[in-house]
Amino acid sequence: MVKAVFPGSFDPPTYGHLNIIDRARGIFEELYVVVAVNRQKTGLFTPGERLALLQELLEPYKNVSVHLSDTLMVNFARSHGCKVLVRGIRSVPDFSYEFELSIMNKGLDPAIETIFMPTDPKYFVLRSSAIKELASFDGDLSAMVPPNVATALRDKSKVWDQGIPRT
Repeated sequence: MVKAVFPGSFDPPTYGHLNIIDRARGIFEELYVVVAVNRQKTGLFTPGERLALLQELLEPYKNVSVHLSDTLMVNFARSHGCKVLVRGIRSVPDFSYEFELSIMNKGLDPAIETIFMPTDPKYFVLRSSAIKELASFDGDLSAMVPPNVATALRDKSKVWDQGIPRT
């Protein structure tokens, strides 16, 4: 039984993320989707909000679970008996960054492999910064994010419009 981890910031979760998750869950017996908490970054959504959005989206997938982690992903993988890290890539710069990260992770734990999975071409241009900007202008998000995420993005935009600072 091979278990895998798909980590990311998921700020916000996109159809590109769901594409990778759907494909990876068909390959691995268990897939742990991990909201990686970066203490040095402030996201649009809190880690708990991202966790809740993903739990709602992934509830139908019986072999997928969603977790929060503020540790190294190799440590998370090891503690859950996972042998593979799944990394989604959209472009050459993504690959370059992910390749360097995979080398570092291999040095930290040689027993954990990294698999690169390119996103489906129709999700190629999905960048969270562009999605957040589009949401701030009340743009059409229907091709980029699921409806629950679009609603959450619009709710955040309403908060900005009222002059309430981000959380």
